[in-house]
Amino acid sequence: MISYVTIGAEDLDAAKRFYNAVLPALGYMQTEGPEGLSYALPMPDGIQRVLPDFYVKPTFNGAAATAGNGAMVAFEAHDQKQVSALHAAALNAGGTDEGAPGFRPNYSPRFYVGYLRDPQGNKIALYSSHPDDPTRDG
Repeated sequence: MISYVTIGAEDLDAAKRFYNAVLPALGYMQTEGPEGLSYALPMPDGIQRVLPDFYVKPTFNGAAATAGNGAMVAFEAHDQKQVSALHAAALNAGGTDEGAPGFRPNYSPRFYVGYLRDPQGNKIALYSSHPDDPTRDG
């Protein structure tokens, strides 16, 4: 099971604007410390986390933060409308478009997804497969 995901960022203020435009709407709570930004889903006391935390931090070795070629972090939205709204919010918060929200012909007919790059260049997906939303086929 994945416990956490960490990505590097050189401009934490830009990263904070970007991720705070998306992750709180998905239920993530953000904390900030000298080591960077932490995003976690709230869990009641005594319940073990079942979803990974997400961290945005300067690199530990002090070298430049770079986006991984082929690496991507996907966040599940509540429905297609939220995918579209959060994709737009992320663009307004300094992200760049890597694929507008919509269906993709090679994925399942219910998989609705939008792709972005954060200000550092890390690739992010926002998706929904909500059973009450329309499918690609109608």
